[in-house]
Amino acid sequence: MDYKKFVYEQKKREKSLKSKATKVIIKEIRFGPNTDDHDYQFKKKHAEKFLNEGAKLKAFVFFKGRSIIYKDKGEILLLRLAQDLEDFGKVEQMPKLEGKRMTMFISPKKVK
Repeated sequence: MDYKKFVYEQKKREKSLKSKATKVIIKEIRFGPNTDDHDYQFKKKHAEKFLNEGAKLKAFVFFKGRSIIYKDKGEILLLRLAQDLEDFGKVEQMPKLEGKRMTMFISPKKVK
């Protein structure tokens, strides 16, 4: 067998495997520690849409300046979001504080 033909076949195989691989889309939603109820409902609606489309969701609370003292409010907000989105997705990672942001990942239950 010709070496160039072998390399061509190998590249062709790798390209077909790469095209069949699933691509993970991550959408982000940002909250503040004192996010109001109307803003929360608005962002929750967007989160439902993202999960229905099959994208993973990264929800985070960003603490600016001295608002880091409201860590408990941020965690309560994220847990409330997880409870509200229970029908659309499941929590992949519970809220975790990393520097000035507390993050949580939610993956969709079923992909369309």
